[in-house]
Amino acid sequence: MNEVAWFRPHQLEEALALLEQYGEEARPVAGGSALALLLKQRLVQPRALISLAGLAELRGIRQEPDGLHLGALTTHAEVERLAGTAGVPPLLVETYRRVATRRVRNQATVGGGLAHADPAQDPPAALLALEARVRLVGPRGERIVPLDQFFVDYYETVLQPGELIREVIVPPPPSGSAGAYVKFLSRSVDDYATVAVAVQLGLEGRVLTGVRVAFIAAGPTPRRAREVETLLEGEVPRVGLLQEAGQLASQVVEPLDDSRGSAAYKREMAGVMLERAVRLAVERARSGQ
Repeated sequence: MNEVAWFRPHQLEEALALLEQYGEEARPVAGGSALALLLKQRLVQPRALISLAGLAELRGIRQEPDGLHLGALTTHAEVERLAGTAGVPPLLVETYRRVATRRVRNQATVGGGLAHADPAQDPPAALLALEARVRLVGPRGERIVPLDQFFVDYYETVLQPGELIREVIVPPPPSGSAGAYVKFLSRSVDDYATVAVAVQLGLEGRVLTGVRVAFIAAGPTPRRAREVETLLEGEVPRVGLLQEAGQLASQVVEPLDDSRGSAAYKREMAGVMLERAVRLAVERARSGQ
């Protein structure tokens, strides 16, 4: 590593001032699970690293009328441990539980993962399907951005210079709805997914309602598949419909060739994973899970 200055502010205002002072040559550090790899590979060479560990303002999990508020420094493991807690969507816990290994989940943070914007990370799939929002804070104050407007391109977000993620807000899903997260792994269980999908939906009688579908590892950013949602919304789930939805999913994703598979293969797997996720979510909605 190059010589780098290390700061550990204890007030949010101090952290924001340091980010403004060093500009693009500064990097905030939360859990550091992603940044450590970037530094080791010399993909980033900042002059200043600003630890967020001392910022109480970025910690905490609380229930509010508008949903579950997760402080940016909440670890993946802390979300995992919310299983069975009233007001916590099971889809959220299921997805965070399947991130890499326990060691990573104990270190990686909710806000840090989103800011890193790796399109193959698991959590954005569930957060998009649950229509989460992110609260950002910077030198010009705060703003709230829907997560489906947060990701811009590979490893790029709408975060402006000097801005941090303060918290993630997950609205309560409709009563009686259920979700499912399905991913395909071509290697070990702690590897990135070849392709994965999260689905949240409800049933009114036999008809699908409130359908939300989101993919990761299937394009330059995590993304909602609104075309698939529209196809499924208001329909009775049946084999032919799910097959049609799978075919549509394979057309709307935009994967690239990489070591986990060709783009063509990933398109096919996107359709297969979508069908499985919808079936599982429907079964859970019917059984009240």
